[in-house]
Amino acid sequence: MRAVYFSDFDGESIELTDVPDPRKPDPSEVTVRVKAAGLNRADLLQARGAYPPPPGYSPNIPGMEFAGEIVEIGEGGSEWTTGTRVMAITAGEAQAEFVTIDERLLMRVPGNLSFAEAAAIPEAFITAHDAVFSQAELIRDETLLIHAVGSGVGLSALQMAKARGITVIGTSRTEDKLARCREFGLDHGLLTADGPNFAGKVKQLTGGGGVDIVLDLVGGDYFPENLQCLAQRGRIMLVGLTGGRESNIDLGMTLRKRARIIGTVLRPRSIEEKSAVTRAFADQFLGLVENGEIKPVVDRVFGAAEARDAYKYLASNESFGKVVLEF
Repeated sequence: MRAVYFSDFDGESIELTDVPDPRKPDPSEVTVRVKAAGLNRADLLQARGAYPPPPGYSPNIPGMEFAGEIVEIGEGGSEWTTGTRVMAITAGEAQAEFVTIDERLLMRVPGNLSFAEAAAIPEAFITAHDAVFSQAELIRDETLLIHAVGSGVGLSALQMAKARGITVIGTSRTEDKLARCREFGLDHGLLTADGPNFAGKVKQLTGGGGVDIVLDLVGGDYFPENLQCLAQRGRIMLVGLTGGRESNIDLGMTLRKRARIIGTVLRPRSIEEKSAVTRAFADQFLGLVENGEIKPVVDRVFGAAEARDAYKYLASNESFGKVVLEF
């Protein structure tokens, strides 16, 4: 089969090449003919050798989400049938023509979505749902601040929060992305082109009370500002570190505000944990995807042979929503 392959870990040695077919599915597994695979910032890190997959997955073949059709089912019976359109998260190797995966991770592709649109759902929406709704326990009448709101995870969190009637504040380094996010219900957009100076504005918007939850996809020097604009008993969900791994913060403020700071990552979790977060998202929000109230936002679709260009485009930070490869 063909797969995206890193021949070296320099961030640029990315090609589409022939690799061995995946193993036959065990009982409780299926093999899927991949039609489209989403790109993530974790793939950019893996291309530089900075974020290898868990044991059992090749570091040379990236990919953490896909959509396609089931072509083979492991012996022992299954609730799934061949030909069914499915999408899922996986720990690696999704950017290939075939992938073998535990059937507990599968979700049906809603009939109103193309494969490219479906491939833009699993990683972004499951990550956002698990962070904001399951771990941070966002409820009605609370306020959510999303950094990098125009990213795949940011847009997913925005749409799900608005579907629940939540007030959402978002930050971005470009005014264009904030304007486009308003079309998805963003209540207040804050420009951070000159750096993270949002705390004072957030306090003004919240009448001095601050936000209940911060979904931070940036980290770095955004973190002190997060604490400053956090409400009493607020929660900070740290999901990404595009702004850096280190930060100087006032620990006393975390005590005074009785703040909760939660770091989260999806990729290395067990199959059982991933199955649980997949089901939680599907049960609560997949119906809204099917009726069009929530939709994946696909910025650009590249052919698999254009993988190197797709990676460069994602790294440019110009995308709004998801970048997808078609096979």
